[in-house]
Amino acid sequence: MMNIEPAKKTDTCQTFCYDEEVVERVQPQIDKVNGVELVFKALSDATRLKVAYALSLEEELCVCDVANILNTTTATASHHLRYLRNMGLVKYDKRGKLVFYSLPDNHIRSLIQLAAEHNMETVI
Repeated sequence: MMNIEPAKKTDTCQTFCYDEEVVERVQPQIDKVNGVELVFKALSDATRLKVAYALSLEEELCVCDVANILNTTTATASHHLRYLRNMGLVKYDKRGKLVFYSLPDNHIRSLIQLAAEHNMETVI
């Protein structure tokens, strides 16, 4: 009896070739994403992503609001908000004894909401 193995599928090219025009068009622009990995690194923590998502749903939230939304302490909420602030992903406004956080612009809001929409569409 013969044992015939099916052809193996690979996810790499079997031969090396490239489209020179495409490479020349894209390669000079690739550095535009330098530093963007820091945004994704900051949002790769599930708690920080939830904080940012909560802020994308409201104009601003007090640290106490964030702590309650996450069912955590104000110290933990403050820690994550401070990290996001240091990364330039949120801004804050101190009013007396309260500190309110918000997103600095719609770019982060759009990024987070698009990622959430994508996640909802791909969940089976």
